[in-house]
Amino acid sequence: MNLKNFHLNSQVKYIITGLLSGTVIIFFIAVISVNNIQNKLDKNYTEFAQLITKTAAMATSDIQHTYNTNLPEILRHRYTEFIENNDDISFIEYKDINNNIIYSTKNNELSKDDKTTVNVSSPVILNDRVTGSVTLGLTGNEVKLISASAKKTLFTIFILTWLTFTLILLINFILMSKELSKLYKGVKQIATGKFGYKLESEHMGELTDAFNDMSKILSNYEEQNIEQLTLERNKLEAVLMSIINGVIVCDNFDNVVLANSAALNMLDVEEKNLLNTKIQDFTDTHGQKCFLEKIEEFKDTPLNIIEIKPIEFNIEAGKKTIKAMISPMFSKQQDYVGYIIVLIDVTRETEVNKLKNTFISNVSHELRTPVTVLRTYIDTLCNNSDDFDEETKKEFLHTADMEAKRLHTMVNDILDFSRLESGNVCLKKEYADIVELLVQNINSIKILADEKNININFEKTGEVPKIPMNIESIDRVIRNLLSNAIKYSDNGKDILVTVKLQENANFVEFSVKDNGIGIAKEHLDKIFDRFYRVENATHTVKGTGLGLHLVKLTVENYHNGRIIVSSKENEGSTFTVILPVNVNEEDLV
Repeated sequence: MNLKNFHLNSQVKYIITGLLSGTVIIFFIAVISVNNIQNKLDKNYTEFAQLITKTAAMATSDIQHTYNTNLPEILRHRYTEFIENNDDISFIEYKDINNNIIYSTKNNELSKDDKTTVNVSSPVILNDRVTGSVTLGLTGNEVKLISASAKKTLFTIFILTWLTFTLILLINFILMSKELSKLYKGVKQIATGKFGYKLESEHMGELTDAFNDMSKILSNYEEQNIEQLTLERNKLEAVLMSIINGVIVCDNFDNVVLANSAALNMLDVEEKNLLNTKIQDFTDTHGQKCFLEKIEEFKDTPLNIIEIKPIEFNIEAGKKTIKAMISPMFSKQQDYVGYIIVLIDVTRETEVNKLKNTFISNVSHELRTPVTVLRTYIDTLCNNSDDFDEETKKEFLHTADMEAKRLHTMVNDILDFSRLESGNVCLKKEYADIVELLVQNINSIKILADEKNININFEKTGEVPKIPMNIESIDRVIRNLLSNAIKYSDNGKDILVTVKLQENANFVEFSVKDNGIGIAKEHLDKIFDRFYRVENATHTVKGTGLGLHLVKLTVENYHNGRIIVSSKENEGSTFTVILPVNVNEEDLV
């Protein structure tokens, strides 16, 4: 039942109750009024009877005083006339002092004794002496007529009063229904959130004013509340959207109610495809419902344990590795309202850890090889030198020397990496000839190129000025690039080294170009990462994965230069180093 019907039914009940109550009240008032009138009529009628009886007694006394003889006949004549002129007198009876009936009309044709309702006696006094008594019987006709008339009048008044009362109630019902309909409409408007609705009524003055005041207050409160809620929500969204980590908020029914842009980017999903969906239905790269099992584990774990130690697990989205943590969410009243999933992109860390493990494995293997060779050759020379001729001994010593140099290079790379990676190193620079440094490295590494029948060609374009550099560090850069070009080139392939001053005269650039196996496109963005090594088809090229990282670190972090690589698979690679011509004076030795 709606509010309007409720008020109408209440009004109908009100009218029925009012009619019944009014009818009962008016009926009781009428009954009481009739009884009061009847009592007054009876009292007055009794007094009237006593007055008539006294009058009859006085008349009888006069007759006795005037007529001493033939008294009964005179009384009969007088009493008959008296009865005929009075319809209310049913009989008259006179008794002497001894209570003997002198005359009575009870037995004659005038007697109306059967209609007697009141008997009244009065003494007959003659010369101050009681000589008898007169008794009158009254029919009460006048009282009955007056009572009937009074009852009719009261009944008419009762009907008119009841009709008037009913009419008032009906008018009140119509007016109240109309006003309540207006009030119902206003309440309905308020209930639907239309605060500020104004009620107009001429018959509910204070109530209308109170309703309009309430509506105005609610409207003002709504505006303030909405502004405050909007402000708080905007603050919350701004904070969530500015967080680097992904945040997904789920309600108590596992529905996603909020997700920041970081979470959407990490999961590579559009907002419309994630919001208002069950988080358990989300699938990862492999088509697995990656959240399903952990959400079930979360729900099966007591909240007090989850608060202390959130559930952590990793998922994969595309090429990203994401660490997820699930924590419960509570209201200010500490009521459980859902949970929050925090997403952290650990792709980099995962790759670094993987590369570190690979690095340790590679370094262990790389170190083991030269150490084993050195121990074997040295042990052979120490214990069996007399069994070998001079040429064989020189060959053994040459091999040991090469392995020692290789071991020295690897140890230096590791030490340089640790030193340069810390960022606390200050490399002092001096103006030096880059052309001379290039030529020296080409000549020193020529022996390795000759082993693979590789020619290293050198080209200088124009005049190249001296530039500020840390000679040891740039020397390592050149040596690393040249050794890589030789390692990744097939036998008989040439290497080209070029150097020139750029047109703007602010930078000198040199490049090392090989015609080797090249680098696949997917590896180009990672080859300068620490510990990263490109696995070639034959897996014959060894290394620690630190060389190119140290090159980039030296050129860009410590010389304010740039290193650029261009390559095509099976066509070769070109590494170009760009160094500034001038630096700050404080950086010079």
